[in-house]
Amino acid sequence: MELILFDVLNGLLLGVFYALMALGLSLILGLNRVINFAHGGFLALAGYLAYTLLPYIGFAGALIVAPLLAALLGVVVERLLIRPLYGRDPLFSLLLTFGLVLIMEDMIRTIWGAQGLPLQTPQFLQGALSQTYFFITGYRVLILVIAVTFAVGLLAFLRYTRVGLRILAGASDLDTVSALGVSIYQLRALSFAAGIFLAGIAGVLAAGWQGLSPQMGDSLIMPSFVAIIVGGVGSLLGSLLGGLLIGLASGITSAFYPQASELVIYIIMALVLAIRPRGLLGKESIFG
Repeated sequence: MELILFDVLNGLLLGVFYALMALGLSLILGLNRVINFAHGGFLALAGYLAYTLLPYIGFAGALIVAPLLAALLGVVVERLLIRPLYGRDPLFSLLLTFGLVLIMEDMIRTIWGAQGLPLQTPQFLQGALSQTYFFITGYRVLILVIAVTFAVGLLAFLRYTRVGLRILAGASDLDTVSALGVSIYQLRALSFAAGIFLAGIAGVLAAGWQGLSPQMGDSLIMPSFVAIIVGGVGSLLGSLLGGLLIGLASGITSAFYPQASELVIYIIMALVLAIRPRGLLGKESIFG
């Protein structure tokens, strides 16, 4: 029984990372109309930045500052490389971001080395909270709490702030928002930065759980796209639900047939597409 719960918890944690990634990807896709393959690269970069910052500002400081630095870099990338491609064939931005992730991985290898590195988490978070369920540690609980906090915070920001409402409106009808005098370039930059920030949070948390490697974003990027498809393209809630669903499915499958733990993700996607092509919560508008 403990082994099953262990795999389910691991699946839930994976689902949390998928959901954070998928939320950021959906945000960028919705307003910027960019399929950001470099999202995993920004995730890894934030993790390595946290590794460098941690001796100076501690884990809590690195958890905030590293994603902010990754988001700042994202703004620069959006301004210099992606903005000129708005309005053109989406294939151009897709190829650009695919090239970016290769550059970022090579840059990480050059600066921090190709070997994996551990990200030290606070000692008091490493202990088990239960003698029976030894795998429930303070750090794993912290991952869940932080992920829920940022996911709810993003949804609340979009629903209850003026800037958030403009992002939602822009995702549905960017021309009308522009005609009302709102700077769509600032909105797109903010949307891109927010998406990268979420990837950065996921990167630092994942590094504290499984360590750092230049390719750490590769294993998360495809399931995150699957989460968007399962949850419904254009629905942030759907992306959140899709990430948790495929993460839990993968964890439960690992308990009984580990070889199929990745395959089950794509089986779920195929079933959802066959039954409901828009995804579980997908709507015709960009954000539901």
